[in-house]
Amino acid sequence: MSSFSRRHVLATGAGAALGVGAFGAAASPAAASPAGSRGTGGREETRTLDELYRAALAEGGKLVVYAGGDTPTQQDGTKAAFKARFPDIDLTLIVDYSKYHDVRVDNQFATDTLVPDVVQLQTLQDFPRWKNEGRLLPYKPAGFSKVYDAFKDPQGAWVATGALAFSFMYSTTTVGSGVRLTPRDLVDPTWKGRIASSYPHDDDAVLYLYTLYARKYGWDWVARFAAQDVRFARGSNSPGDAVFGGELPIGVGTAGSAVPSTSPVRFVIDDGVPFMSWGQRTAILKQAKNTTAAKLFLNWQLSTEMQNGSFNGWSVRTDITPPAGLKRIWEYPNGNLDGFPRFMEDRAAVERWKQTFALYFGEVKGDPTPGVLGLRPGA
Repeated sequence: MSSFSRRHVLATGAGAALGVGAFGAAASPAAASPAGSRGTGGREETRTLDELYRAALAEGGKLVVYAGGDTPTQQDGTKAAFKARFPDIDLTLIVDYSKYHDVRVDNQFATDTLVPDVVQLQTLQDFPRWKNEGRLLPYKPAGFSKVYDAFKDPQGAWVATGALAFSFMYSTTTVGSGVRLTPRDLVDPTWKGRIASSYPHDDDAVLYLYTLYARKYGWDWVARFAAQDVRFARGSNSPGDAVFGGELPIGVGTAGSAVPSTSPVRFVIDDGVPFMSWGQRTAILKQAKNTTAAKLFLNWQLSTEMQNGSFNGWSVRTDITPPAGLKRIWEYPNGNLDGFPRFMEDRAAVERWKQTFALYFGEVKGDPTPGVLGLRPGA
């Protein structure tokens, strides 16, 4: 199975913390359900997208979204699709690392200077905390009852709008079309100096992926990988850029698509190979200035049109069938879907993992030469 083209992945925001990312606009009303989700007494939105659009314009026609990602342009595909469907909404979509966005939002709460109406972030631990603090607006967009249970708060404080995965990828042109690499193979001397990776101690999703590798393959594997002259860089987009750009044949700690295609790049989610997956959480802030436009955004993101157009073929909805060759994201036991939220909640453990990998691989902007843990160069 191969990845989509680099252009498609980057344009739709396949990075550290993506949105649903689809170029097609939602052309029909949002699917409505008269019944509330299990375990709640609330009802889903019954207004169509066009009705919400008109109400949002009457409210003022503005919307500000903070979205997690690696580069400022990573959500340009989402912005273009939203503007095509709702041309009169003044959308400001600001992309930055989720770990910076959540700090901004907390400071804005403290100083009563809130900017965004919607937050769409990889920092999953923030959403239960903000819910407990009364910062989130309980709301169930149309289709909420069809969202996989682990991808939503029962009271509607937040809902995942995109299903994402991090793994490793490689160029079949270089490695060979009949070769099936696993992470265990990455410490083979053949690949020394030929691997790109994002820093695990700079991105919690990449960090979790590396913890899965360490648990399965052992610390000896980590030490040998550290001696592979890996080209570490900031941002989970960087390994994919290196592989799709033909600079290096292997990229670790990046998003991708396993939808069968003609691309020469393979995103690995094979049975027995650990990868990590999660639902990118989205919420409306209770103090939002543009509540109706925010509701329009959530309904649009969860619409069947947008969910069917996800770059990686996965949807957060149970009523959408993935392309041939894929299972629903929650059907991969090696995808560790339930593990990532638990990992993100234990911040003390996260920090210990960060420091451990920083010692093996080097600080984010420092020398990645192993040695601090007693590793011999080239060991």
